[in-house]
Amino acid sequence: MNKWKLMILLGLMATAVRAQNKQDQHKMITSFTDKGNEAHRENFTGTVWVNMNVKPDDGYNVNIGTVTFEPKARTNWHSHTSGQILFVVEGEGYYQEAGKPVRLIQKGDVVKIPKRVRHWHGASQQKAMRHIAMISNYDEDKTDWLEPVNDADYNSYATAANTGQIAGVSDMAHKNHEALWPGYESKAGQTDPELIAVFDNFAFDEVIAHDTMDIKIRTLMIMASTIGSQALTEYKMFVNAALNTGVTPVAIKEVVYQAVPYLGISKVIDFLNATNEIFKERGIALPLAGQSTTTPETRMEKGFAKQREIVGDRLDDMYKNSPKDLLHIQEFLSANCFGDYITRGGLDIKTRELVTLSFLIAMGGAESQV
Repeated sequence: MNKWKLMILLGLMATAVRAQNKQDQHKMITSFTDKGNEAHRENFTGTVWVNMNVKPDDGYNVNIGTVTFEPKARTNWHSHTSGQILFVVEGEGYYQEAGKPVRLIQKGDVVKIPKRVRHWHGASQQKAMRHIAMISNYDEDKTDWLEPVNDADYNSYATAANTGQIAGVSDMAHKNHEALWPGYESKAGQTDPELIAVFDNFAFDEVIAHDTMDIKIRTLMIMASTIGSQALTEYKMFVNAALNTGVTPVAIKEVVYQAVPYLGISKVIDFLNATNEIFKERGIALPLAGQSTTTPETRMEKGFAKQREIVGDRLDDMYKNSPKDLLHIQEFLSANCFGDYITRGGLDIKTRELVTLSFLIAMGGAESQV
């Protein structure tokens, strides 16, 4: 064999080794966040995705997989001779052992399932749930798949929550609260029932008794006020409330988008991310349909026209009386705030004005604009 043939052979061998190394690295490092493949329907109700992260043929005597349940999806009743451990990494769901009540499980929870115990687990009615499931001593394990979980068992947690009215909360306050968050179990109601009773009776009974506003509009305004006051936890609650009362995902997103010219993107981005997470949990596909009605060429003209529609003829005076070195600020207002945002679809002008009012009041320091 001459040296050229030898060099070619060595080159091919080196390429093969590199390719094999890449394959080995790919096997060693995988992602547990991928949804994987849709699970077989005979063992599940609803849509479930399974991503097997670690399998026995990887050389470990363990089976670890990421399981994603869309809302209302769940396993059949089943048991494992080796037991099972669940690590909830997203959303919320239910877990039940035979003969025991359904338990709520949420992100961060670890569920240790004893050996040979009949059980089931899955997502809640309104939120998706993702957990990592681990079975050790896999070579000795046997999973017995049994009958599907009937609706009575599955809904028993929400049914119990619906009847669990906090002591001191009026029937009307409870009813109005349920309209926003059906079956919601308040942790604060368990730790601080007196405060929740006082607050719920005022906010969900007395105040609403003097209010004829449509529930969808009211919910959007409260959502906007939580953005203005930077109350992220309550914002998440009211995004779910909005969806529960029939507000469209587009309308919710438009409230968030409209906050940008008033609060700034740095104060809005966390709320945008939270909205997207909730949409994903509830199976809402992203991105949503576009709502822009202007182009870079028309934003100034259409924005000015929309601003005049709202402000009236005094808009001409605002431009006329603006100092030359501040005129561009007026143009920013017309082109950006109105042209880029207020002209968008998804919300009518009246609702946008109410949303803006909610931003300004909650922000504070904007009394001259209220």
